[in-house]
Amino acid sequence: MASSLDRLAFRTKILTNHLLPTSQTAPPLLPSPCLNYTPPDLSDPSQFDTRHMRALLDGHNLADRDWLFGLITQSKLFCPRERGVGRVFVGPDYNQSMEQQREMTMRRIEYLLERGVFEGWVTGKGPEAELRKLALLEVVGMFDHGLSIKLGVHFFLWGGAIQFFGTKHHHEKWLRDTENYVVKGCFAMTELGHGSNVRGIETVTTYDSSTGEFVINTPCESAQKYWIGGAANHATHTVVFSQLNIDGNNHGVHAFIAQIRDANGNICPNIRIADCGHKIGLNGVDNGRIWFDNVRIPRDNLLNSVADVSPDGQYLSAIKNPDQRFAAFMAPLTSGRVTIAVSAIYSSKIGLAIAIRYSLSRRAFSVTPNGPEVLLLDYPSHQRRLLPLLAKTYAMSFAANYLKTLFVTRTPESNKTIHVVSSAFKATLTWHNMRTLQECREACGGQGLKTENRVGNLKGEFDVQSTFEGDNNVLMQQVSKALLAEYIAAKKRNRAFKGLGLEHMNKSCPVIPSQLTSSTLRSIEFQTDIFCLRERDLLSRFAAEVSAHEAQGQSKEYAFILSYQLAEDLGKAFSDRAIFQTFIEAEAALSSGPLKDILGLVRIMYALISLEEDSSFLRYGYLSPDNAAAVRKEVAKLCSELRPHALALVSSFGIPAAFLSPIAYNWIEANSWSSVQH
Repeated sequence: MASSLDRLAFRTKILTNHLLPTSQTAPPLLPSPCLNYTPPDLSDPSQFDTRHMRALLDGHNLADRDWLFGLITQSKLFCPRERGVGRVFVGPDYNQSMEQQREMTMRRIEYLLERGVFEGWVTGKGPEAELRKLALLEVVGMFDHGLSIKLGVHFFLWGGAIQFFGTKHHHEKWLRDTENYVVKGCFAMTELGHGSNVRGIETVTTYDSSTGEFVINTPCESAQKYWIGGAANHATHTVVFSQLNIDGNNHGVHAFIAQIRDANGNICPNIRIADCGHKIGLNGVDNGRIWFDNVRIPRDNLLNSVADVSPDGQYLSAIKNPDQRFAAFMAPLTSGRVTIAVSAIYSSKIGLAIAIRYSLSRRAFSVTPNGPEVLLLDYPSHQRRLLPLLAKTYAMSFAANYLKTLFVTRTPESNKTIHVVSSAFKATLTWHNMRTLQECREACGGQGLKTENRVGNLKGEFDVQSTFEGDNNVLMQQVSKALLAEYIAAKKRNRAFKGLGLEHMNKSCPVIPSQLTSSTLRSIEFQTDIFCLRERDLLSRFAAEVSAHEAQGQSKEYAFILSYQLAEDLGKAFSDRAIFQTFIEAEAALSSGPLKDILGLVRIMYALISLEEDSSFLRYGYLSPDNAAAVRKEVAKLCSELRPHALALVSSFGIPAAFLSPIAYNWIEANSWSSVQH
């Protein structure tokens, strides 16, 4: 009873304080003068060379990138629009219908083709030609992801299949016409019933030795080719992935060239094509569905670098093991995962550049009566939302550059490494991009909803990256499976770990101090140790759990499935450690100075935010609760230390103003009445 009366008296006192004036009166609030835009560049001068930082982040072909930026900004095909005095922005017009967006995509391709952008994209040889192609595709993707996807399907998937699966006569017949867009190619792998599980596709191709032709069939509705970019409107040819059946014997998945339209755009006989319809993004890409009804193609249209069929119907392959043969077919397809991972980071850069520039000129609330309103990025909570994501984007830029180098210098011996690293980075970088875009959208408030401000639309355009060219969750399981195979082989043969960055497992197990000070948390040694400790421990735990399930009578595959939680944790541990390693290497290549100092600060933020956000560090005991609290406190301190460098760090992305949005600059002028009249 007494406690009830106490609560009542307390609530009465609170209400009285609200309703009755107190003896201490606050000064009256005065009307504020109109807001003016102040460019953050005036108050946040760079303390390091942003051009040098950009060279470090982009890694290669800066002049080629700037040339293409110029080509895009000077053509009306790329929808230039003036917002504010003298400020022009480019970007797709998402108010257009699906059909109009597709038409504009093709017109832009023709414009770029005429200006030599695609020169050497298929016929060029060597790492330099490949890096130029990748750099230019990245610039295209910064303008419009759909345009880069359309080009990626034609050049990287169709053209890449001809290059890697085909032999000399295929190269001579198809590559030059592909580069010149005389042939418009697509890539028919995915089916309605099978996406990630390529081995299970149902399209069937048989061989007719009496005519020397292959016959392609779609035997059921689930075998229809689905989500085929370019198929709905423009493609003239496709690479068809199909089961090869000869005399009742199935030889597994093989790749064939089939024509689906003539030069006038008419669909070929025995081919049926339907549109996949409107999507949440990428409506400038004409995704289609294809059915094959006894489609006959010449024997030479089998892409035969891995296997061939003789005129009399004999199946020929130097690779006798079906699993190894299938792996040989899949190996060249890593190009898609490479380009997706890289483009995701450039998308994150756009979102962060817009959101951070906006937060350096937009104010909200004052902390003193009649005092000036506070810049958004001067609020510790706003720093905490954006600056750790900025650090992660820097780290993943170095990871993306490493992945590209790995890809363009590939050898048959490095195929396994490329598969594992590209799978891990594709999943990690695309997940990061979607999270970053959502945070940037919210950090821009209502302005983030406007199409012209880009961030909201980027979410819809890039969402697909989580599932195409391999579902992210499936890819991460493949990473863990590959690590498990390495672990078992090393233990069985009593040999040292070599490759995939696992050499740290040959050393003694790192010991984490029981009490972590600020200086320890910031040291490369501690950060390296804890990333390696997590990976090695999770790999050991994963191997033990799979083995325990097998000992209980489960098959190897089902034992792996039952251990999915450890598999997920291990995949992330591998990816985080590998990304961190690329950051260390980029930092180590610099001589002492302001650039190295700021990069060290960004690296510390990447490491510590990774520790804070992943519950596995607490779950498995790598961090005690007290040490986890110390990490969280250090992250807050790092936010305040990175705040003065935020503008310079996003300026170092080297993204032209035209590729950002009005709220990244004078958003008051861009929304003025004069801009409406204009």
